[in-house]
Amino acid sequence: MCGISGELRFDDQSPSREGLQAMLTRLERRGPDNEGTFFDGPVALGHRRLAIIDLSERSNQPMRDAQHDLVLVFNGTIYNHIELRAQLEEKGHRFVSQGDSEVILKAYAEWGVDCLQHLHGMFAFVIWDDKRQYCLVARDRTGIKPLYFSHDAKRLIFASTTQALLAADKTIDTDIDGFALHNLFTLHAVVPAPHTILKGIKKVKPAHYMLFRQDGSVEEKRYWSLTARRPAQAMSEDDWADAIHESLKKSVERRLKIADVPVGVLLSGGIDSSLLVGLLSEAGASDLKTFSIGFEDAEDERGHEFEYSDAVAEKFGTEHHRFLVPNSEVLPRLPEAFSHMTEPMFGQDAVAFYLLSEVVSKEVKVVQSGQGADEVFGGYFWYPQMQHSIKPGLQRFSEYYFDRTHKEYLQTVDARFHGEDYTSRLIAGLIGGVEADDYIDRVLAVDVTTLVVDDPVKRVDNMTMAWGLEARVPFLDQDLIELAATMPPSMKLSHGCKYVLKKIARGLLPDKVVDRSKAYFPMPALKYVQGDFLELMLEIVSNDAARQRGLYNPDYVEKLLDAPESYFTRLQGSKLWHLAALELWLQTNVDTVG
Repeated sequence: MCGISGELRFDDQSPSREGLQAMLTRLERRGPDNEGTFFDGPVALGHRRLAIIDLSERSNQPMRDAQHDLVLVFNGTIYNHIELRAQLEEKGHRFVSQGDSEVILKAYAEWGVDCLQHLHGMFAFVIWDDKRQYCLVARDRTGIKPLYFSHDAKRLIFASTTQALLAADKTIDTDIDGFALHNLFTLHAVVPAPHTILKGIKKVKPAHYMLFRQDGSVEEKRYWSLTARRPAQAMSEDDWADAIHESLKKSVERRLKIADVPVGVLLSGGIDSSLLVGLLSEAGASDLKTFSIGFEDAEDERGHEFEYSDAVAEKFGTEHHRFLVPNSEVLPRLPEAFSHMTEPMFGQDAVAFYLLSEVVSKEVKVVQSGQGADEVFGGYFWYPQMQHSIKPGLQRFSEYYFDRTHKEYLQTVDARFHGEDYTSRLIAGLIGGVEADDYIDRVLAVDVTTLVVDDPVKRVDNMTMAWGLEARVPFLDQDLIELAATMPPSMKLSHGCKYVLKKIARGLLPDKVVDRSKAYFPMPALKYVQGDFLELMLEIVSNDAARQRGLYNPDYVEKLLDAPESYFTRLQGSKLWHLAALELWLQTNVDTVG
């Protein structure tokens, strides 16, 4: 896993060497093992490497294929690269490395843009095709790997983070995008591609590629879609459990074996991460390292889940590492964590992932993590609410999911951001565009392909890669999500949600892990809107930077401050924290540019 960057000029000017180096400097923590650059005419490519597969210099990037006049920069992992290599060798291709990067180059040389149909994994990459004079820019099916860009009539610049782009070009438009702002405050910080909160920065859509030609023209195309139709032959509950069990086991095996360094597991104590440990044990993994984090108790609430993670670690004999973080360390490190968020995030456990990744990165370079299971297998409380609702159309979704109505959004922001109900229009189009048998199938498909990308997948990528740690997410394996999408909703939503996973886990995991109710990462220091946390939010939304920016309606802010513990979203997020989190991100990442 790595950080990538580059520039393509459309105006006969040379790319900026200073700009590329500025991007690489900001990407160093994503790839601490090597730095490389490539300059040729209108194009410049940069790469920071985290060496995971083929640790030799032969897999350094930018990687050039002189025979086919191609150059690649790549972030991610291709889990079927060994099988693809064998296919390509049969077709006459010869390799000089043992890594997956060169496989992408040869696959493109053989199949062109159709190479994307052959790649199984997580990826964001750019190939400069000198013969055709274009950059192929592509992102994996569920957007596990990020890729941002800024594009105008003169040039394209791209990078793995927004911070790198802002460091390279001080002229990027950093005004707030009104469409994105509406999404942000309605979908708990999810802003689906191509928008970001900044007008001058976009992101590549998951399951899409773009061709940026040197003449300035651009082509965009979707290369994969998720459908949710039942199989032609009916399957019993046991059939489904067996099929999902086998698919998930293959997924965790792939993410263990495709690495030339040790692989650990982020073990929260929930059923998802615990299943990863159990299935790895089934697959014969030995000397497995597991990692858990916890915080001090507060307000009669436990700040950790060690009771469950310890039980799993003991059952499977892992080398278990527990980290207990004093609550006094949480607030002081919030700005630090926010400086590594490529976009604003409202999930308060981002700082937990950040602090955990810091210590885990000293032990291993790769971990498996349980993100995506709730979206693929219906693990959230609002899915059954939607399934049983008789509300019409979009209302069936919005009343259980949206943080704010459009009316409240208009009350929240300054009048210059008033406009139409962008989020409702977006979600209605997404849900209506899924080929599915049931309403909840469409909702889950939208979640898996769009909403999960920006929360929690982006959160995990950002916080782990801030410490040069690669996170692999087996529940978002292509084969697994395609299989799960065809499964009846009853196999997901019954018995308190994620029924099929509980069925698989019974007998494999300790009963108390299987039987526990759905829990969220306990962070007492950031849960209660009072004390030091309230003081921090008050300072953020009322300081000079916030007043000068004027994002919010002062009357609305005052209403929240008068009773901060009274205003929560449908998903139980603090509305005051939402306002403060966006401001903190802007103050940390945008106000410092210049």
